Amino acid sequence: MAIITLTSDWGLTDHYVAAMKGAIMSQSPGTAIVDITHSITKYSLAETAFIIKNAYHNFPKGTIHIVGVNSDENKGAAHTLMFFDGHYFIGADNGVFSLLSENKPEKIIKINQLPEPKYKTFPSLDIYAVAACHIAEGKNPDELGEPVAELYKLSGYLPQIETDSIKGIIIYFDSYDNAITNISDKVFLETGKGRRFSVFFRTDEINEIKKNYSEVGDAEIVLVFGTTGLLEIALSKASARNLLGLSIYDSVRIEFQP
Repeated sequence: MAIITLTSDWGLTDHYVAAMKGAIMSQSPGTAIVDITHSITKYSLAETAFIIKNAYHNFPKGTIHIVGVNSDENKGAAHTLMFFDGHYFIGADNGVFSLLSENKPEKIIKINQLPEPKYKTFPSLDIYAVAACHIAEGKNPDELGEPVAELYKLSGYLPQIETDSIKGIIIYFDSYDNAITNISDKVFLETGKGRRFSVFFRTDEINEIKKNYSEVGDAEIVLVFGTTGLLEIALSKASARNLLGLSIYDSVRIEFQP
């Protein structure tokens, strides 16, 4: 059974989600449709990449992931199919795909072999759903368009790494208002090499990373590497976002002793 997932910033008030599911059911009966989320902050590519990156690998190989965020086509954002890590991703090449991994995809196809839609305001319905069902029905993905050598890459979303420091940003807040950064445990260990360190954000300085949120008292600041493998800034049983005044793209800096 084929699986198609949906990730978007459409919300659930309008007809968009229902229209997508209806189109998929009509074109590929029996295909399983899974909502990853439709609550992405409007137009946020960093949030989109974070959600998909931490969800897709739990699905079976061959799953098709439709990304409906900033999907309008323009010169720098062609409608694209990417095959990576055994999964298909369909969306606009607006930079979000480049944030999923540092490794090069096995296949990148510019989707340009589908009928021209009457309207061009909902490409997820008229192009992405059609392309996804094409694959779900066992047809050759290469028939959808022409190969492309590279993806469009976004700058400013990866941490800056130096000999004695890592400079990152907050990229996401989870439903507990924990601030998740773009600094991975892998980068932290490789750069720090076991050295003492200080983590700076806003006006705070923390010198220790805990294993879980409960290692400090209620409403105390705690830093952890969560299940995503990324550094989190949290308050035990409280909102780090509100009480610490944190925002998306706030700077987070780690300095290691020479």
